[in-house]
Amino acid sequence: MEKMDTIIRNRLQELADRSFRESVFLFTDFLAASDLSCFYEMKKELDYAGTEVFGGVDGAERCMVRFGSPENLGYEVDFPIELLHISPLQKKFSDTLTHRDILGSVIGLGLERSRLGDIKVKDNDAYIFVSEVVSNYIIENLSYVKHTRVKVEKCEKVPQELAPELVEEDIIVSSNRLDAIIAKVFNLSRDVSVRYISEGKVFINGREMTGNAKSLKEGDIVSVRGKGKFLFEGEGGMTRKEKLYIKIRRYV
Repeated sequence: MEKMDTIIRNRLQELADRSFRESVFLFTDFLAASDLSCFYEMKKELDYAGTEVFGGVDGAERCMVRFGSPENLGYEVDFPIELLHISPLQKKFSDTLTHRDILGSVIGLGLERSRLGDIKVKDNDAYIFVSEVVSNYIIENLSYVKHTRVKVEKCEKVPQELAPELVEEDIIVSSNRLDAIIAKVFNLSRDVSVRYISEGKVFINGREMTGNAKSLKEGDIVSVRGKGKFLFEGEGGMTRKEKLYIKIRRYV
């Protein structure tokens, strides 16, 4: 893990230096949460080059980092991200297709995971954000997912159903501590929530958290790998038993 952190940190520094030196926009591949956490830890020292994070849609889990400032360079370059729609040719005869099925089939074409962003599957229709350099290759070569024959089309715009959907919830916790809140939100024991944090599976605003006593503040976005994420909207007072009301909006 330490070696991988060093590799991604060196790569981020290299791109920032080159972007600044050559006055060009440069992009990473899609970064997973742990790599994005490295970026956020370095962000202040990389800001001389200008940085922006985007994954094709607001709230994306896997994102690219762009180095280069439109204000300084005097022009704009879009993120090299395209959205593909994967759908069965005959829906009534289709297998049940999952996120794992779509990912496995696309990677099975010989592609690196870093070329692929978020995947959303609903009613056997899948949408996947990809690096534009592999977009046409996927369109031309992906014919089957499991035993289902599929077609792949490029989307000119992001469909409304891919916009983040958040559901408001009020919950009661013993205190505004990270471990207590994620235990309640995701129906975990306190011990399990502490273990998730210590294993590096919990992120706040993209930064990996390793301390379970962290207090949340309004606007924090908390992501727990394998469980989901939510927006912390703030505290709402105390119960008669001196428990704490908090408000969240859960991503669904």
